[in-house]
Amino acid sequence: MRMKILFVMLATCVIVSTVKAQFTLQNAFPNITSLSSPVFLTHSGDGTNRIFVVEQEGRIKVFPNSQTSATAKTFLDITDRVSNGGEMGLLGLAFHPNYDSNGYFYVNYTANPPRRTIIARFQVTSNPDSADKNTEVQLLTFSQPYSNHNGGWIGFGPNDGFLYIATGDGGSGGDPQNYAQRINTLLGKILCIDVDSDSLYDIPPTNPFIDSTNVQVRKEIYAWGLRNPWRSSFDAITNRLWVGDVGQGAWEEVDIVENGKNYGWRCYEGNHNYNTSGCNYPEYIYPVWEYDHGQGYSITGGYVYRGSNVPELLEKYIYADYGSRRIWALTYDGINPPTNQLLLTAASSPSSFGMDQFNELYVVGFSPNRIYRFTPTVTTGENETGPNDFYIEQNYPNPFNPSTVIRYNIPEESTVTIKIYDALGKEVQVIVSGTSQKGFYQKVWDATNCSSGVYYAKMSAASLSSDKTFTNVIKMLYVK
Repeated sequence: MRMKILFVMLATCVIVSTVKAQFTLQNAFPNITSLSSPVFLTHSGDGTNRIFVVEQEGRIKVFPNSQTSATAKTFLDITDRVSNGGEMGLLGLAFHPNYDSNGYFYVNYTANPPRRTIIARFQVTSNPDSADKNTEVQLLTFSQPYSNHNGGWIGFGPNDGFLYIATGDGGSGGDPQNYAQRINTLLGKILCIDVDSDSLYDIPPTNPFIDSTNVQVRKEIYAWGLRNPWRSSFDAITNRLWVGDVGQGAWEEVDIVENGKNYGWRCYEGNHNYNTSGCNYPEYIYPVWEYDHGQGYSITGGYVYRGSNVPELLEKYIYADYGSRRIWALTYDGINPPTNQLLLTAASSPSSFGMDQFNELYVVGFSPNRIYRFTPTVTTGENETGPNDFYIEQNYPNPFNPSTVIRYNIPEESTVTIKIYDALGKEVQVIVSGTSQKGFYQKVWDATNCSSGVYYAKMSAASLSSDKTFTNVIKMLYVK
């Protein structure tokens, strides 16, 4: 809940009204109907604003990040080498930080026989929408004793450029071989490798076991004690690595994973004893958050929201449960106790979340296979302005010094401009210009270099798919 304050320039009264935001999930790409078993979504980081969707069978689809996109092209098809079904398949995708110059991207998939996980590198062709399946270089391969608990996420650290890999404990139930607690195996871990190497990969010098003289210790290990980390993400602002770790029979957990830490499985499930036989490690790290199986039974890890379309979710960790289809927002700053908010129950099971190049959040849904985005419905007093209306809110705060927030809604893909004018009608600055997809946005205008006085923000918009147009002006007061 937030407060919106309207200052009436020619009166002495101040009107305060409560603004409530409720959320729905909008089909982000309604014309893309050919997706099959989608398990991840990401972008390539090359400024092209394309969406890449991983299909479990072994394909990666690509299409423009536009609500009007009608066709998903096949970027990579390795169904001939992927074993899929149940928890196996093509499970992870990460583009190299220098993808725009080297064309490298990395995948995590299962193969059989023998049953194993493969971390491989591929390269794009001269056609940016098509990769060459024959460029595969297998960097890392390890056996999977069972078909479940394969983990599957891979991603690059935002500051160090290393490739991180989430692995499950090998499967079955209860980790019968205690793989997650053993540091001579890659199972039940977060791994970290340096792929910018003359060899297949190097061990980063910051990994916790880099100096071990025990040849049995796997130096790729970054952290351990995980059961089945299903979807992880870095928050680029705080550099925290968030992990959703699927529980056994009672508890699901959210972890913030740090270098060299042991997260407790199989000794502990969440904050609770599971099988503590032989568990004498001096410090197990407990989850930031847990929930019991009355709320859901298979966590899907998400992202800390850093976009602009849904400001109410800013800095919150958004995650879900595949079974109950509930989606939550977890607030945690590392100092105060975490708080958790139920946002909604999705229409399809959230298999993953994803981010586009603008840090906007997407929900990847199973059955039906759809990609969704959050759309808030804003209620002010007794009047409701829904997602199907253009509008621009009064700026907040107002008066302001030196910056203020301007919030506005786009009901469908449109061209949008917002210009700032002074009291004489002279254009001061253009703060929005271009095409925007459907969504609720906010922009910050910093007036530090302007004089005190009255200013106006004029929003003009025209839909690209209908005859809807919109123009409105708000009045603002800058007081130094």
